Amino acid sequence: MRNRRQFVKAVVGATAGIFATGNRFVDSVARGAAEPQAAAPAQTAQTARREVRVGGKRVKVVDVHAHATVPEVANIVKGTPLERNAGGGGRALGADRIAEMDKRGIDVQALDINAFWWYAAADRDLATKIVQVQDEGLAAWCKAHPDRFVAFTSPALQFPDLAAQQLDHAVKNLGMRGAAIGGHVAGVSLSDPKFDPFWAKAEELGVLVFMHPGGAENVIKMGGLEGKGDLGNIIGNPLETTLFFSQLIFNGTLDKFPGLKICGAHGGGYLPSYLGRTEVACDVRANAKCVNKKKPDEYFHQQLLVDSMVFSPEGVRHLVAELGPSQVVYGTDIPLVWPDTIDAILGAQIPDAQKEAVLGGNLIKLLKLS
Repeated sequence: MRNRRQFVKAVVGATAGIFATGNRFVDSVARGAAEPQAAAPAQTAQTARREVRVGGKRVKVVDVHAHATVPEVANIVKGTPLERNAGGGGRALGADRIAEMDKRGIDVQALDINAFWWYAAADRDLATKIVQVQDEGLAAWCKAHPDRFVAFTSPALQFPDLAAQQLDHAVKNLGMRGAAIGGHVAGVSLSDPKFDPFWAKAEELGVLVFMHPGGAENVIKMGGLEGKGDLGNIIGNPLETTLFFSQLIFNGTLDKFPGLKICGAHGGGYLPSYLGRTEVACDVRANAKCVNKKKPDEYFHQQLLVDSMVFSPEGVRHLVAELGPSQVVYGTDIPLVWPDTIDAILGAQIPDAQKEAVLGGNLIKLLKLS
C-alpha cells in the first residue's frame, strides 16, 4: 500500500484533473453496487447553481445524507473475503457530484461511506487499513473543495476501542465532522455496553453520529421481505432505524451518554409516525423492563435527529411537529435517485425560520460550518 502522503497527493491530483479535463473521477469498483452512471458532458462543471430562498432570503442548504466511495480501498482488500464488497454503498467523487448539487441548490454535503461491509473484517489490522484509506480519500476531496464538502468517518465498530481511536483521529487530524455507522454489528445492538468506548468518544468530541441502515438483516428472517417493491430497502431500512433508536432509548444508552447527537436516516424510520405507542410502552407493558430515565419523546427533542427523506410537505410538517424544528435536517441519499426534499421543506406548513433551520441552519451548528 502507498503511504499516506502519496495517496493524498494522488487523490488531490485526480480531483484537480477533473476540472481541467471535464472527465469524471470514475470508480470502476463501485459501478456494480450503484446505479449506472452516464458519461458526464464536458460542461457538467458549469451547471447553473440554484439559489434556495425562504421569504426572499437566500439560505444555505446542507445535506447530511450523501454517500461516496474511495477507489483505493479495493487495493487493500484484494485477495481477501471482503474483495467483492469494496466500493459498495456509494459512488466515486467527481465533477458530476458538484453539478448535481448545483442543480438542486445544495451548498454543502456531509459525505460518508456506508454499507459497512468492513464490519465483517475479523482482522484488526485490515479493518484499520480500510478505514484509514477511506478517511484519507474523503479528507483529500474535502480539502480540495472546502466550501462544498465535509465528511464523516465510518469506523470499524466491531472493535469498539479501535472505532473510538479512528473517530478521534478523523476529527482532530483530518477535520471530519463526526461518524457514520450502521444500525448493528453482525446483529449485535449498538446499545450493548461493549460499544460504550465509541459512544463515549463521540460525546467527548461533541460530534454528530449519522446512522444509516442496511436492510434490517438483524430483524427480518431469511426471505421475509422477498417479493415485488424492493421491500428490503423500502421496509427494511426504516425498520432497522426504528429498532436502533428504540434500543438506545429503552436500554439506557442515551441516559449513559446524554451529550450524544445521533441522526437517523430516512426520516428516522417509523418511530416519528408511531411515537405514541413507544411513549406508553413502559407504563402499560409489565414485561417491558425499560431502564430509560425519560420519556422517549424527550430524547427526540434533545439527542435524536432525523433527516427529511419523507418526500412530502405534510411529511416534513409532521416530523417538525413531533420532534421539534431543531431535530429535523435535510438529506438526499445522493448518488441514489430518491426525490429531493428541498421543495417539500419549502412547501411545508411551518414558519420560515423553521424551514431555514431544516434546510441548513441546524446542520451549520451541528457540523460546525463557517
